[in-house]
Order: sequence, then structure tokens, then C-alpha cells
Amino acid sequence: MDRIDRLKDFIEKFPDDMFSRHALSMEYLKLGDEAAAEIVMKDLLDHDPRHIGTYYHLGKLMEKSGRMDAAAEVYETGIRIAMEMNAQHDLRELKGALILIKDEDE
Repeated sequence: MDRIDRLKDFIEKFPDDMFSRHALSMEYLKLGDEAAAEIVMKDLLDHDPRHIGTYYHLGKLMEKSGRMDAAAEVYETGIRIAMEMNAQHDLRELKGALILIKDEDE
């Protein structure tokens, strides 16, 4: 059983384990399966919208595929949640990513 299968099995047994969902998305990225990674990231955020780091990774994935408006929306949502949680490090990262997108548009 490979890592992806083990993670899927674990998530099936423990659906509230967000770390495993995040790890699964990163495994898909390592394999270059960006579509699967995006699905897992969105699913993770559906289960736990306060998993702030995922907003950054999802936004970067969208940027890579040229979906700048979608990436900006993801960053903005993450910024709002980071502010609510007073997660300063995540807030700085998300704001920085958003600024870079907006600078490219100008």
C-alpha cells in the first residue's frame, strides 16, 4: 500500500483528522496531480475552514494554473480567518501572496 492509499484509509477511519487530509494533498502535489490536490484541499477547507495553511497552498496551486482571481479570493478568505484567529504569521504570508498577485495585475 503506497502513501496515498494509507492516507486515504486513515482519513476514512478518522475523518476529522485534518493533518492527514493536508498530507494527502501534499502527496498529490509531489506526484504532479494538481487536480487531485486541489480537490483534497477544498474538501479539507469544507471540513475545517480554520485550517489556515491550506488557503496559502490552495492559492499557490491556483496561481500556478493561471487562475489569479480565484487565488486572490482564496487568499482573501484566508486573511479574514487568520485575522479572526489572530494568527499573525499566517496573516503575513497570505497578505504577501495577495500583494504579489495584485502587483502582477498592475
